[in-house]
Order: sequence, then C-alpha cells, then structure tokens
Amino acid sequence: MLHLRLISPAARSAEATTVLEDCPGVTNIVVLPGAAREPVGDVILCDAARESANEVLNRLKWLETEGSIAIEQVDLSLSRVATDAVEEAPGDPDDAVVWEELAHRVHADSRMTWAYLAFLAIATQLAGIGILQNSPILIVGAMVLGPEFGAVAAICFGLLRGSWHLVITSLRTLVIGFTVAIAITFACALVSNWLGWIDVGNLLRNAEVQFIVKPDRWSFIVALLAGAAGVLSITAGKSSALVGVFISVTTVPAAGYVAVALALGDWQEVYGSVSQLAVNILGMVIAGTGTLLVQRKFWPQVGRRSSV
Repeated sequence: MLHLRLISPAARSAEATTVLEDCPGVTNIVVLPGAAREPVGDVILCDAARESANEVLNRLKWLETEGSIAIEQVDLSLSRVATDAVEEAPGDPDDAVVWEELAHRVHADSRMTWAYLAFLAIATQLAGIGILQNSPILIVGAMVLGPEFGAVAAICFGLLRGSWHLVITSLRTLVIGFTVAIAITFACALVSNWLGWIDVGNLLRNAEVQFIVKPDRWSFIVALLAGAAGVLSITAGKSSALVGVFISVTTVPAAGYVAVALALGDWQEVYGSVSQLAVNILGMVIAGTGTLLVQRKFWPQVGRRSSV
C-alpha cells in the first residue's frame, strides 16, 4: 500500500475526493477541511494499492500546481478494507510501476554529487587493490559499493521517454564519475609503483581476476541479464535485489583495472578493461530500456490508463 497526503484548494476538494472514490484500490479516505496552511486548503489523506497509483496521480495532476501531493510507502497495514482494496485493484503490486516515483528517482540518480564521486572513487580504488592483490573478495566488495547503476537506469528511462536531456545528463555523470575515479586510482597506483610496492608482475600473476580484461559473449549476456534485473528491482521496490546486480557486472572492477594498468604501462590490459567497461554499460542500457518498454506496453496494470 501507498499512503497519499493531498492538499487541495477548498473549492476543488470535492473533485479530488470524487476521483479517489472512483479509483479502484483506494481506501481509508480522510478529509480535513481547512487544515492546510501552506499552501492553504484542505488536507486529504488516503491509502492506495500500488497498482492504482498511476491512475490516481494522472487524474489529480492539477494538484501539482494548485496544491500538493506527497506519497510514502506503508510498511504495515492491518486493515480488512486495505486488503480488499489491494484485491480490488487490477494486477499485482510487484508488477506495478509508479511512473512518477520512478521519474523522481532516476532524476535524482542522474545528478553528479560529491557523494556519488566519493563512493565511485573508493569502489574503484578497492577494485584496483583487489586486482593487484589477486583478491576476488575485495573486487566483489568494490562491485557492491559502486553507485553507477542509478545513472544507467536514468539513461534507460530517458531513452524510454525520449528525454535526451536526462540521457545526456546521466551519460555525463557516468563519464565524469568514472574519469575522476580512474584518475584518483591511477595516481595512487603510480605512487605505489614509484615506492616499489607494485610492478607489472602483479598484473601477470592475477589469474583469478583475468575475466575483467577478457570481455566475450558471456560478458554481454550477463550485462543484459543484470540490466533487466536492476530495472525490475527498482520499479518493484525490491532494493535488496540490486546487490545481486552489482555483483554480476564488472563495471567498477574494469575501471580499477584501467587505472592500475595505466600506472604500470600495460596497454594491452588497458584495452581489455576499457572494452569490458563499455560492454557492461551497453548491455545494461539495452536490457534496462527494453525492460521498461515491456513494463509500459505489455504488462496489464503497468500500462493501463496511465502514461509515462
């Protein structure tokens, strides 16, 4: 269930409540006349099945400018009417995509922030150390820490909507983020090389992590599967599934390999790791966009009476 808090001008509150009463899957409707002070108006509270959210939001679009709409997830609802509302709403909650929620999330993830750069740089450095130490455990940890999938998902959503500004912004976030992360890891690896802590032999002895610099058909297939799974986990609100996505793809390890190979002057490994990075991102974008297209066009409730 989702909990909605609406602020409506008093003159249009009846219209808003009529919409809520008319939409299947909406219950626990409460009207507090004159309770809102900024903006001034009536406060309307209700619970809605996830499958009904798109219809409700589309029909109350005018509240974005004339009032306010806030939505939050209900973790526990002990109510027969709420259970009946979920049953009444067509489709299944896990299949329903709340497009407005997804739009806000990907727009936030497409922005380049200091936190994003820090996480990506730390993850890339961990991957570089894992490569030099031939430590798959460190590499897996770097995969989980990497924040790059949010920008990938934003590219997919931008392609679906034809929002080229979002696509360009997300691509810029990916490119600048990986460039900064690789540069920092390169500098650290270069200093370590000057100090004699590492040499090109570290790359020659890391047989267990050679898959990072050897992209093949399986790399692309894994990226496709990870892209589809990642988008599904975001749209269905299953954030725990994203961990599996992070571990499946080798974007961050490939960036770490680029940095240490550059520092050690191994150009053949640089080419292989750059190819792996490109293959992973391309595969995730293709599969993620395709998954969103299927959700919008073919899944019963996701596309019914809603628009992206």
